[in-house]
Amino acid sequence: TARRELEEIKAKAARAVGADEASIFEAQLLMLTDPELLGRARKAIETESLTAEEALERSGRELAAVLEDLPDDYLRARAADLKDVVGRVLAALGDRRRVHPLAALERPVVVVSDELLPTDTVLMDRKNVAGLVTEAGTPTSHVAILARTMGVPAVVGARGVAGSVRSGEILIADGTSGTVVAGAGPDEVRRWRSREHARRASEKSLRSQAGLPAVTLDGHRVRLEANIGVPADLEAALAFGAEGVGLFRTEFLFMGRDSLPSEDEQFEVYRDCLTAMAGRPLVVRTLDAGGDKPLPIPGLEAGPNPFLGVRGLRLSLDRQDMFLVQLRALLRAAAAAPPGQTQLRVMFPMVADPGEVDAARRLLALAAEQLDRQGVARSPVAVGVMVEVPAAAVLADLLMEQVDFVSLGTNDLAQYVMAADRTNSRVAHLVDALHPAVLRLVKAVVDAGRRACKPVAVCGDLAGDAEAVPILVGLGVEELSMAPPLLPRVKAAVRALSRARAEELARRALRCRTAAEVRDIVAAEAGPAVRD
Repeated sequence: TARRELEEIKAKAARAVGADEASIFEAQLLMLTDPELLGRARKAIETESLTAEEALERSGRELAAVLEDLPDDYLRARAADLKDVVGRVLAALGDRRRVHPLAALERPVVVVSDELLPTDTVLMDRKNVAGLVTEAGTPTSHVAILARTMGVPAVVGARGVAGSVRSGEILIADGTSGTVVAGAGPDEVRRWRSREHARRASEKSLRSQAGLPAVTLDGHRVRLEANIGVPADLEAALAFGAEGVGLFRTEFLFMGRDSLPSEDEQFEVYRDCLTAMAGRPLVVRTLDAGGDKPLPIPGLEAGPNPFLGVRGLRLSLDRQDMFLVQLRALLRAAAAAPPGQTQLRVMFPMVADPGEVDAARRLLALAAEQLDRQGVARSPVAVGVMVEVPAAAVLADLLMEQVDFVSLGTNDLAQYVMAADRTNSRVAHLVDALHPAVLRLVKAVVDAGRRACKPVAVCGDLAGDAEAVPILVGLGVEELSMAPPLLPRVKAAVRALSRARAEELARRALRCRTAAEVRDIVAAEAGPAVRD
């Protein structure tokens, strides 16, 4: 069935690119039961005597056209998901197997197309797809997200390219700059190949230093940790030199299923990950659903503005039965760790005020009491929060009284501070975590942590931006957590920096008026290891 095929593709995507990116297919699974899609098709069958295939094809085409006409880039990009879902259902109705021409290529190619669907990207032959170029799409489209995560250069929204490129000619696609060069001559090809070889050599050199400590030139230590989405990411995290896991996303446990994960199932995952970390810290974020991460949980309706709705800790407090199961599993895992290796830390997402932390801590205490009454072993855990909401940053001094640590989620923090949707291309330029307004909040949180002697980390995309490292170190951030492949370059940036110079740059950045001015400062400071 179409549902089974999508679940198989989602599982493959989770293994290849992680749970966060695989949630793309969770949204597609929800589309299978979309009342508007099915209602239109049902009406066409009943009133016009269309076949199921005809009715569904028309319904999908009409709704996709509505999405494509919307001004919001994120919603326009969902038209491709809808087409993907409808095509898969039509194939199932006709008992046909969908053909994926990118799954078995004979030689390396750059794929040029009007549009690619998310499943095409996941199922493509990664060994022979050197790059993707599409006329449709935006940097926030699911194809672009998947391609970046899989390490495939992709240029999306390249209008007119499909009609100007001939099959078989040399094509250069730079996913970083968005440059597409068709019919490149020998000299130009040599220049681009030389640039690519230099980039690969730099990455190889940086990775060879993965075991070195992240210490500045004047002896200041910075902890570098990894963000992971599934347990399988642990191997890469340690190979790239992670000193721990600063963000373990647990959404994968809740995806692609009709029922919630059991306490035993969650316990086994947390226990195994803790054992694999061999005494290194493991920060587990409780379920962070809602917003752009829909999950098939009863009562989780998106609402008119999901980013300002029931998401993160709000959902857990609303669904206390579900939250208690996760908390009990975490407390049990802490007790099951090998002696001397209990480094499990629990982090609550999307906290807005101290009252939410009070409520979460009461439930954590209740979970402990329940286990005690059952005679089940459990151990205490360190408790932290993510600061992603401006209100939490403003009240950081009060939050520090309730928690053991704090981690700054700069992606959402920048979005909320600037009142700009990062998926909307018309305002995306405003959503820069190096904006002085965001940096001032980061400094306020770091200062509150220093006064309370509580560690403050950054686990948003800014932590993995090597050019931003001097600013973050200068602001006093002592822990950075990022996608594993980014660790070597960030480590090189730390080792090439003095803390005194970083503090000077941070002071200059805080006096800037715009993100562009801060970017100019960090670009001028970036050394070869950062720029390559």
